[in-house]
Amino acid sequence: MEFKTDIQIAQEAEMKKITEIAAAAGIDDKYVELYGNYKAKIDYNILRDKADTPDGKLILVTAISPTPAGEGKTTTTVGLADAMNKIGLKTMTALREPSMGPVFGIKGGAAGGGYAQVVPMEDINLHFTGDMHAIGAANNLLAAMLDNHIQQGNVLGIDPRKITWKRCVDMNDRQLRSVIDGLGGKINGMPREDGFDITVASEIMAIMCLASDIDDLKERLKKIIVAYTYNDEPVTAAQLKAEGAMAAILKDALKPNLVQTLEHTPAFIHGGPFANIAHGCNSVMATRLALKMADYVVTEAGFGADLGAEKFLDIKCRMAGLVPSAVVIVATVRALKHHGGVAKADLNNENLEALEAGLPNLLQHVENITQVFGLPAVVAINRFPTDTEAELALVEEKCKELGVNVALSEVWGKGGEGGIALANEVKRLCDESNSAETFQFTYDSEMGLADKIRAIAKKIYRADDVKFQPAATKTIKQLEELGFGNMPICVGKTQYSFSDNQKLLGAPRNFEMTVREVKVSAGAGFVVALTGSIMTMPGLPKKPAAENIDVDSTGKISGLF
Repeated sequence: MEFKTDIQIAQEAEMKKITEIAAAAGIDDKYVELYGNYKAKIDYNILRDKADTPDGKLILVTAISPTPAGEGKTTTTVGLADAMNKIGLKTMTALREPSMGPVFGIKGGAAGGGYAQVVPMEDINLHFTGDMHAIGAANNLLAAMLDNHIQQGNVLGIDPRKITWKRCVDMNDRQLRSVIDGLGGKINGMPREDGFDITVASEIMAIMCLASDIDDLKERLKKIIVAYTYNDEPVTAAQLKAEGAMAAILKDALKPNLVQTLEHTPAFIHGGPFANIAHGCNSVMATRLALKMADYVVTEAGFGADLGAEKFLDIKCRMAGLVPSAVVIVATVRALKHHGGVAKADLNNENLEALEAGLPNLLQHVENITQVFGLPAVVAINRFPTDTEAELALVEEKCKELGVNVALSEVWGKGGEGGIALANEVKRLCDESNSAETFQFTYDSEMGLADKIRAIAKKIYRADDVKFQPAATKTIKQLEELGFGNMPICVGKTQYSFSDNQKLLGAPRNFEMTVREVKVSAGAGFVVALTGSIMTMPGLPKKPAAENIDVDSTGKISGLF
């Protein structure tokens, strides 16, 4: 059998016109704005017109802590949606848009893999419909207006040493983490320390993903805190009169993007990657729209359940009033052996001892979903040919001890057909679910900010305690005095470990979390706590994926994965 890469499979696929996909989903032509033949934006006014339509059931796909061995969360999400359609359930998927940073870096794209992909794969992984560019432009307009205000007399009394708003670019570029700008004399602005975040870590991204409509978007943009005055008073985007122009830039980006899977399942892809440094969920509008158009909606959250799922549940569900009917936790035997100490080169060999040592990582994620959040779950084992029956049986045995079933998933190689067992188990969980009654958050809104951070660290990560550096303690006190104490928490943390030390694999114990910096995203409506050495601007690896990407004279792209 000839091996085909993801991009080869995607390029050989017979796509349907996006108008056909929209019609099959029940979306009237008047809401469809075409971006070529195979992509469309959907007018958000459809949500107002569908207000009385009952919602479908929401299924959240998450995963164990990621490893170099790979887990296949997006692949499983896409394949599960295809499988559910195969067994006769009207299903859509709602995914996050890829950032070009990882595409050209080390992680690659985020359109699924094998025969469980969304297409057109190259477009989705690169510029797509321009949402990232719009977010970056709105972010940088605000930065420009901020510095211009200082240059033109600084009526608000902004302290240039207390500017919190950074510029952004959708690329991994460590050189831009810390810069000094405004050099070259008075005409070029005030010299100051500055820096860049990657676009997906911008508060604008979070605002777009959490906004319920364009009016809500504008209200959120107004509340963005960009700096503090010499008297420590916050300065907002509204005071700079920036929100109208920013909303104008974002008006089309706010509309959910419609594409399709290889098996023509409708897929909304809209906003929200990077759950290690952002909240890592696709847009509320896309999720709500999918819930109006389908009986079942399969969505995902970034990285492991300690990051993406925690933020999906504690931030997105809290703000949007959503409750998943079931949760799928994706794992691979290979990744669990890596958590058990096996080097990547040796993962193909049966090793029950290492698998047992790595299984606590999966089991802790399962316990968090079922016991901390009170949601029904199934473990999806993304099967590799090298997995042995003994290894698979061990995973199943340990999960059943927690009352959770295991379903093998072979969607990478078989598409929806390889996810039938998982689809049936998910349907069973949805049918029996009483999650609306059992679902609970990690912490209450009324708790103090430090106590919320401790609750996440202790309940989800299993840390002994949290150490707050002096700057973080000072900021927490300031934010609570300013009235932001009731906001949820968005933790910035390494994705590779439950702890803030990426080298502590498996399910570490007897560790302390360190919170070095706290800042408010007042427009998004949450407080960010940065732990360990996490960066909001990644860097490229020694051998970037960009070195292998090319385009030929016909416009055909190669090297994407």
